[in-house]
Parts: sequence; structure tokens; C-alpha cells
Amino acid sequence: MVDQVQKEYGAQVEWLPYLLRPDMPEGGQEVPQYIRAKAAQSGDRLKRMAEMQGLTMVTTTWIPNPRLAHEATEYAREQGKGIEFHRVVFRKYYGENLDIGAWDILRATATEVGLDADAMQLAVESGAYRQVVEDLIADAQSIGVNSVPTYVLNDRYGIVGAQPMAAFKQVIERLKADSPT
Repeated sequence: MVDQVQKEYGAQVEWLPYLLRPDMPEGGQEVPQYIRAKAAQSGDRLKRMAEMQGLTMVTTTWIPNPRLAHEATEYAREQGKGIEFHRVVFRKYYGENLDIGAWDILRATATEVGLDADAMQLAVESGAYRQVVEDLIADAQSIGVNSVPTYVLNDRYGIVGAQPMAAFKQVIERLKADSPT
């Protein structure tokens, strides 16, 4: 969806980290039953939407703690590989059901996108990106983000959840109508 919005409208995309569960244990946790039930209701629709975008989506029973992945993404962004790293992390979690809070997965991701895995791990473990990620999470919260994914267009309209392209087009048309000519 994001790629299509970028191509059709020349949109700029900035990924902001967000923690759905700030109290998540470092090693992650099992998906709570109430979330499993909700996922079962929307799972087929989400899988179809992913397939339409050429993506694979698997169902998981484990939620990793994404904090290291967010910090590693900031390292990748500094190296000019932020978007590529982010996309591979998404694929590894949503498409391959891998623990994106584990160093072996993050190191493999770094290597896949052409980053030095040792340098990334060293930088993240030094705490160099901890405050950066905290500040970005605060930025996301300040514009009303409280779930993922949330797409914010022109700092004015939010699209919450995995939505079809029609939802994006509707908001973009509203933005066009609202903007002075």
C-alpha cells in the first residue's frame, strides 16, 4: 500500500517506531487469547490484503519485543538503509514468523541489506539509539498514534489499521480539496 501511495501521489514516507506494549518483557510473550480470537476474525482479510501486495503473512502465537529492532532500524537509517532494513524486519516477522527481538535475526537482516552486523549490534548495545527511539515514540504519540499500523497524512488525517487503497485515496482527495490553490 505504501509503495502504491508513494508512486501514485509522490508521497514521502517516514516510519516511526511505536510500542503497542511498552511493558513487554525483553524476550517477548505469548499472544494473549483475546488477541488470537480477534486475529482469527480478521486474519483471512489481512492475508488477502497482504497477498494483493505480493506479501506473505503468517499467524503467530508469539509477540517479540520490538525495541531492539527499532533501535537497529535507527542505526540502519543512519547508514542510508533504514527503509530496506525496516522492510526486511517486517518480512521476517509477518511473513516468516521470526523473532525480530533476537540478535541472530537482526544480524541476518543487517547482512541481507548490506550493513555490518557487528557494527550495528555494537552501536545498539552501547545504547546509542535508545533515546532516539524513545523520542520518536513520543513524537508518534503526540500526533495521536495509539495502534499499529497508523498512517498519518499531512499531520492531519490518520488511517488506522491495514486498510485498502480506497481508504488512502479518500483521505488524499480530502487533503487536495482542503488545500489552498
